[in-house]
Amino acid sequence: MATQPLTVALFQLTSIDDSAINEAEIFSRLEEVRSLGGASLMVLPENSLYLRLDRQASVKGLELTDPVLARLSTYCRQHHCEILMTTPLRENGRLVNATLRLRGEATAEVVYRKIHLFDVDVEGAPPVRESDEFAPGTTPAMIEVAGWKVGLSICYDLRFAELYNRYGKAQVDLIAVPAAFLVPTGRAHWEILLRARAIENQAYVLAPAQGGAHRSKSGASRETWGHSMIVGPWGEILAEAKGENPPRVLRLTLNPTQIETVRRQIPQAGHRRLS
Repeated sequence: MATQPLTVALFQLTSIDDSAINEAEIFSRLEEVRSLGGASLMVLPENSLYLRLDRQASVKGLELTDPVLARLSTYCRQHHCEILMTTPLRENGRLVNATLRLRGEATAEVVYRKIHLFDVDVEGAPPVRESDEFAPGTTPAMIEVAGWKVGLSICYDLRFAELYNRYGKAQVDLIAVPAAFLVPTGRAHWEILLRARAIENQAYVLAPAQGGAHRSKSGASRETWGHSMIVGPWGEILAEAKGENPPRVLRLTLNPTQIETVRRQIPQAGHRRLS
């Protein structure tokens, strides 16, 4: 288990289908974090650098050689921090929805590929079929950040408890859930599922989300739920981007003793009976 506090920052973005505009917004949020005192780990929502708005258009997938990733890596090196950013990525001739780790190295590292693809037809929102464009990932993934064990996931993964059970058994300290939830499903399920994942696994949950009305220059638009959230290992909401003008950055120092306290009171790890 982690032994030292970790200061994190979550970004709530309203990304569009223009990577240059999205990059400028990300750097604006990075400067906001600096003004608040900085953070060791910053986690960005799903589709941070590209969010398709025209459903007839093809998805733009980044390459790991894209200059924006080099600029973000330089920022991490200069400011001694890490970024987890989720965005469409072109990899070996296919598109994947991938979480990239940037920490000042020459090349961004792909640390997770979204396993569960969003193929749904929800009342009140247009049908979505991610599998028409994306190849699924196949493997859960964990990384270590400043001594904290982090379980990785993306958006629709949130509905599949078996993924998070893997992380719970591994005694992760925190779980990342970058997302771009639809409004109907966000209103009904977002908070409930995030708090459940924290309670089940007695870990912090970091859930940065796309939020607001996304409009491209061509006039295409969509809306996402937002409500980015940091949830504690007891299931309590520690920070949330809500209200008419929600904060675009959530910054908090996570204390590992909170994890220890919860696990001591309810020692779930020793009570598991099913694999």
